[in-house]
Amino acid sequence: MNTRSLLLSAAAALAVAAALAGCGGTTYFAGRNLPPSGLTNRVMIAIQNPSAFTKGALSFVDAYYDIRGGYNGKPAAYSISGYSGALPVSIQNMPEEQAGIVYSAGDGSLASISYAKENTGATASGLNGLSSSIFMTRNQNYVFAASQNAHVLTVVDHVAGTSYPLGLPGVYRVSVNPGGSMALAFVQNSNYVYYPIKLSAAQTTNYSGGPTTWPKAAIDCEPQNAPGWCLFQAQSPDSMDATGTPYGAPLTFDRPVKAVFSTDGGTAYILNCGPECGGVASSVSTLPVGPMIYLISQGSGTLPTNAGVASSTIAIPGGASNALVDSSTMYVVGQQPQQVSGQTLFAGHLTVVNLSSNTAGSAIAISDGAPGAVSRMIEADNNTLWVGMTKCNNGVRAATGQPYGCLTMFNTSNDTVTMLEPYLGDATGIAAVTGLNKIYTAEGGQVYIYTTTDGIALDNQYVTVTGTAYDVAYMDAATDANNTVY
Repeated sequence: MNTRSLLLSAAAALAVAAALAGCGGTTYFAGRNLPPSGLTNRVMIAIQNPSAFTKGALSFVDAYYDIRGGYNGKPAAYSISGYSGALPVSIQNMPEEQAGIVYSAGDGSLASISYAKENTGATASGLNGLSSSIFMTRNQNYVFAASQNAHVLTVVDHVAGTSYPLGLPGVYRVSVNPGGSMALAFVQNSNYVYYPIKLSAAQTTNYSGGPTTWPKAAIDCEPQNAPGWCLFQAQSPDSMDATGTPYGAPLTFDRPVKAVFSTDGGTAYILNCGPECGGVASSVSTLPVGPMIYLISQGSGTLPTNAGVASSTIAIPGGASNALVDSSTMYVVGQQPQQVSGQTLFAGHLTVVNLSSNTAGSAIAISDGAPGAVSRMIEADNNTLWVGMTKCNNGVRAATGQPYGCLTMFNTSNDTVTMLEPYLGDATGIAAVTGLNKIYTAEGGQVYIYTTTDGIALDNQYVTVTGTAYDVAYMDAATDANNTVY
């Protein structure tokens, strides 16, 4: 399509949107509000240092026509109004709620973005410094943040109107299930997993007075007198303490880094990073979600009796630092250490796991990446799974003179791999523009577009940005599963 045809088509689309608004049609699908721009296929871009005067901005593009502004130059570019965060690094995409949650590493801010109004809403307060990992629940009632420098897992409880810094030295990642009912915290170079619980009124009375009356499994409770939240270690319930709370030996893992969740929400799959994180063997361990739901103890004086017993462990041959669950299949991505000219380097692999039988297939070679780093993973059209890596230029392929890039397209119907080349820099963001057979990516600080039919790069000259593009999200996706952060 030439430029003139593209602009005329964009004009027609905007005219249709305006006509719908003028005739009283204010929604486009699933009851969602037609936004001020009139666009219904938007990709939001988190941009760092867009100018000499600001450190962060959020813009969006028309992902149907792949243009950043109006067909007649008005507006010259679409943007989220009111955003002022510094160095945005992640977009937690929640299109079903018509919202996005943007974290900015420059100032530690967490901003809620209204997709319906295309502006910035509330900014979360009560965070303890910068966060290495952070999530907000879909109802926006709770925020869980791993603050590695502050050595705390921060719980921002919007229901209670306060925040709780739960001490956990070395905490650096947090995982929250899609339903937003439980959270898991991970400590760097540790073999243990932790979870927070909101105490009921009865427990608040039983546990008040400080550490001597806390449940034995509690790592920290805040505040100490009449606590509102406690942090627990995943454990085997071997005994019962004086408050009626079970406790026992802590469950051990192998350098756990993250959790993903079953389709029904009942199981947490703990990713054991193993050798790429200084451990012994990479694997996936399963934990029942029920005992760790942070509101489960409400109305009860004691915690659940089955507080996190591991039910099985699945060996993963190619490494396990990130994963994506699709029904009864889990796609696990990791790095496998190899010796190259006397030094240890890492090679990227993907392992397909059958969750019905808890069996793993052989490791499949994909793009290399930084060991232990949580890569970007998302499913898109045409039975494709996309994986974005960082530091792929330090992997086995680069060191041995092989072609390499940081982005991989995996066809889930026939298990074929397409490693996209050439190297464009770290792949820090992927958005699946479902229904249009394409994805948007942030690679090396710029925006790129690829087809999901064959991985061919599309013309991106009308969507490039000034500054560093760090993350992307499809604002008009059908479900919240169109997200690389959860």
